[in-house]
Amino acid sequence: MANQRHLADNTNHPAAGHPGAPRKGLALLQGIAVCGRCGRRMSVHYTGPNGDYPGYVCRTDRDQTGAPSCQVVRALAVDAGVAQILLEALKPDQIAIALAALGQLDREAKQLERQWALRRERARYEAERARRQYDTVEPENRLVARSLERVWEEKLRVVERIEQDYDLWCREQPLVLGDDDRDALRALGQNLPQVWHASSTKAADRKRILRFVMREVILDQTKLKGHVWLKIVWHTGATSEHIVQRRVHTYNDYADRDQLRQRITQLNAAGTMDREVAQVLNQEGFTAACGCRFQGETVWQLRTRWGIAPAKINGIAANPPRWSDESFSVQGAAAALRVTTQTVLTYLADGLLTGRQLRKGQPWQIDLTDDQIRDLRARLQRTRRPKKEAS
Repeated sequence: MANQRHLADNTNHPAAGHPGAPRKGLALLQGIAVCGRCGRRMSVHYTGPNGDYPGYVCRTDRDQTGAPSCQVVRALAVDAGVAQILLEALKPDQIAIALAALGQLDREAKQLERQWALRRERARYEAERARRQYDTVEPENRLVARSLERVWEEKLRVVERIEQDYDLWCREQPLVLGDDDRDALRALGQNLPQVWHASSTKAADRKRILRFVMREVILDQTKLKGHVWLKIVWHTGATSEHIVQRRVHTYNDYADRDQLRQRITQLNAAGTMDREVAQVLNQEGFTAACGCRFQGETVWQLRTRWGIAPAKINGIAANPPRWSDESFSVQGAAAALRVTTQTVLTYLADGLLTGRQLRKGQPWQIDLTDDQIRDLRARLQRTRRPKKEAS
């Protein structure tokens, strides 16, 4: 029975509930992904220039009626989340708990098996008793014979119905592990992370490991904005629900948009520059809409879109020639010295001018006295002597 079921599952027929044999593709949930909207098996498709971006698509309606696909779920984030859940579930301590629970389920299953055995035996006995009654009737008693024949047929139908219910119950029972399987599972939990992440472990091997403990994974990316909702059906019969953040095209669909905007506003109000804001967001676990790390340019775009003023002492206004503390801006120092702003920055780098920034990226506040202006102008005149005079 188990071998026949295994052979049937190796048949690549998702619509009939058969996951098919694990293949070499990168999609971890190939064959066991189920659409959370319509309940059908999802197939795998690959995109990208090299076909290395897997996804799970529910396209039964599209193939049969030409309607749009039910949903398309990107696989990379989902696979990473499921792999993490698997490794967490197969830690040695978790395996011990699961085996203990599985032992309890086995004992309950054996009790139900005895009840089914009694029920099937009683139904067969009733059918055999009805057959004997029919056989003992005299042929002349046609009315009695027809009545007993109907009773016999009803008992046979009861036997058939009970056997069908029993077969369905057997198929729905969780995986039964022998002592050897339990020992192998304990040994696997000791070094599973190393085996899972090893370069020699192929994608098909990871899928086999996954299918050893998971029967199917139900996916729905329409329940929560910016997330994929997962429901894992384990071979023990237990289920667990999880949420994985997914990549989105715009920040309108971003999962934690309000929290992200609030955090950027807080950091900006504290005088933190865009590049530093990006570093803080990455450290706190935020990811950009495309699934990558935040960059300073990304923060600048979000500030501009959300109307958050830059964290500068003058806001969005142009730098004035002099600040409120009578220090010069780069533009004001350039005008006073009659040089370009780049020359002022060079003077600051060479130590000819002194200045300060409240934070990297903030405007310069340059200390410049009349004597310094006169000396620097004179220095500039000496470097600008006419060529004839210099010769």
